Amino acid sequence: MPDIQLISPGDLDGQGEAGGFPIEQYALRFLAQGDSWFSIGAVPPWLTSNLFDKLTLSKSAVAVNCARPGAELVHMTDSTSNRTFLQLLSGRLARPWTALLLSGLGNDVISAAQSPPGEPPATRLLATAAEWGAAGDPARYVSEPGWATFRNHAKEVFNLLLQRRDAAPVNRGLPIVMHSYDFVTPRNAAAGPNLGPWLYKAVNAFGVPRQDWAALGRELLGRVRTLMLELAAAEPTIHVVDTQGTLTPAGTTDTGPTVHWQNEIHPTRTGYRLLGNVWEQSLERLFCAP
Repeated sequence: MPDIQLISPGDLDGQGEAGGFPIEQYALRFLAQGDSWFSIGAVPPWLTSNLFDKLTLSKSAVAVNCARPGAELVHMTDSTSNRTFLQLLSGRLARPWTALLLSGLGNDVISAAQSPPGEPPATRLLATAAEWGAAGDPARYVSEPGWATFRNHAKEVFNLLLQRRDAAPVNRGLPIVMHSYDFVTPRNAAAGPNLGPWLYKAVNAFGVPRQDWAALGRELLGRVRTLMLELAAAEPTIHVVDTQGTLTPAGTTDTGPTVHWQNEIHPTRTGYRLLGNVWEQSLERLFCAP
């Protein structure tokens, strides 16, 4: 089966490496938007890959990839910072796509966890020691007012994305396929010079005991998964590729690559291939089945 052909937006108009790319020759034509799991997860970039690596389908497929490292969902719908993506989705460059492939909310939760202890509870994701609940429950380390802010904001941004999508008749009701994130472990494993670690710094800033770091990582990413499933339940055009639980988590004392994690928040090539297997099954079912 052929790999999904990955091209840049510039390739559509002859400005990229695959200038004047014949996108119409492909049975499936995806528009992709997202964060580092769709683009670059380490410096130098060849240390790992992304979810598109060796992704194959039974039908010929191409994906125009607008993703970039560090992208947060709120900025993916911003007409200033993502003008090309929005033009391809519903602007003057819009064309009928098979689906929008989306890698989002991962960087959003990582960014939200960076709010320092001095911020009000509603504007930070983690709880201070004075706010911790009963021992034994990793949710004790989450600021519930902050999570409510995060959850409501995420839903507002998704509604904006749906509005942007439906603004173009050719893509009204376009399927959106997104993925849950596997369990990251807070640990001192940067993605490159001055690139993280992120959760490691956050748990230290809030004084979370090391023995609970992994459980807190599972709690946060588990909540993100639940949020995605809520979005899909409310909007039938949203499909979630549920990859959570596929990879073997890293340990809190691991400072380098593990079998499935290149750094704190990005999988290894082996890890991405395992996640890609789940993606292939979902995309086959959604777009290749007779």
